[in-house]
Amino acid sequence: MKRHTGQDRAVTDRWRPATQAVRGGTARSEYGETSEAIFLTSGYAYDCAADAAARFAGDQQGMTYSRLQNPTVEMLEQRIALLEGAEAARCMATGMAAMTAALLCQLSVGDHMVGAKAAFGSCRWLTDNLLPRFGIATTVVDSRDAAAWEAAIRPETKVFFFETPTNPTLDIADIAAICAIAKKHGIVTVVDNAFATPVLQRPMEFGADVVAYSATKMMDGQGRVLAGAVVGTEDFITNTLLPFTRNTGPTLSAFNAWVVLKGLETMDLRVMRQSENALKVASFLEARVPWLLYPMLPSHPQHDLAKAQMKAGGTVIALKVDGGRAQAHGLLDALELVDISNNLGDSRSLMTHPASTTHSGLSEEVRLDMGITEGMLRLSIGLEDPQDVIEDFDRALKSVGL
Repeated sequence: MKRHTGQDRAVTDRWRPATQAVRGGTARSEYGETSEAIFLTSGYAYDCAADAAARFAGDQQGMTYSRLQNPTVEMLEQRIALLEGAEAARCMATGMAAMTAALLCQLSVGDHMVGAKAAFGSCRWLTDNLLPRFGIATTVVDSRDAAAWEAAIRPETKVFFFETPTNPTLDIADIAAICAIAKKHGIVTVVDNAFATPVLQRPMEFGADVVAYSATKMMDGQGRVLAGAVVGTEDFITNTLLPFTRNTGPTLSAFNAWVVLKGLETMDLRVMRQSENALKVASFLEARVPWLLYPMLPSHPQHDLAKAQMKAGGTVIALKVDGGRAQAHGLLDALELVDISNNLGDSRSLMTHPASTTHSGLSEEVRLDMGITEGMLRLSIGLEDPQDVIEDFDRALKSVGL
């Protein structure tokens, strides 16, 4: 590959996803390094004052400040856009920075948004607490009910915001149906695709306008760094999102961008293997716990939709025990191999109690409306031998009477 081949979309668009994940976006320096370089710099120097003025005016290509551009971050942005099949992407410091920017960059006082009631706790905090402070109203609906989205539309509705599968309840939203409704009414759809990643599901192929990620999850996938990304058209990224991020500064560091670049090289392999492992563990657990959901199990009420939208089920399993928080915590404490952790998408299997961790900032009424009971647990399956994970659960379940 030549120095700038990786940034030539006329070439890289022809590559298959596995090749894009390894080489897409790469720009080599004059030293000809094979691994992407880390540009740890806050600013850039100019040969003359006229060059500086021209760059700030947009008349000359080049970097101006690492809050706006960085060569390493730019490589990651191009790679993520390729994997998503999108025109452009913008990376940010965290997944929640990406979610916040994707919404606030296009919403103003007096606007209305329709959001899914089942969502990551911080995303619900955005819709329930932050947006109203800026005069932006939100109606929450059951994401599984396409008709509810249309019924919630007002003349001032600007955005539909949802995730699928949902965190932690694993509801599956019909992306194509919801996006078709939005397009009919001139509404922008923003889809949080962190659980599925572009390996399993590409929402823009179903009509989504904007896709947002916590790249902390499967894109890094090894519990190392925080990162986020927003993907969309060149017009949206450049003219709607960039003015917001330029002036608010949710900047991704060059080092973290480099780590995620390395993670993307193996993302396809990890996501598919972890999905295989998760299906095996879910099949075992289903016979041992009172309630369990995993998209690729026939028992999931939206199993057919999941199969139509996703290539595999992902890493996350949702389950419930009847003994409330005491039994749920007891099961967590009895595990020897699986870590108690509120992260997910890691190469290690992780489990958390959402009511007391990821969704603890929500009221009990909101949690119960989402289906998050005191007995619910969220399990993210890693790359261990699934039989070892099964044996760990077999012993732990027996210890709490299951």
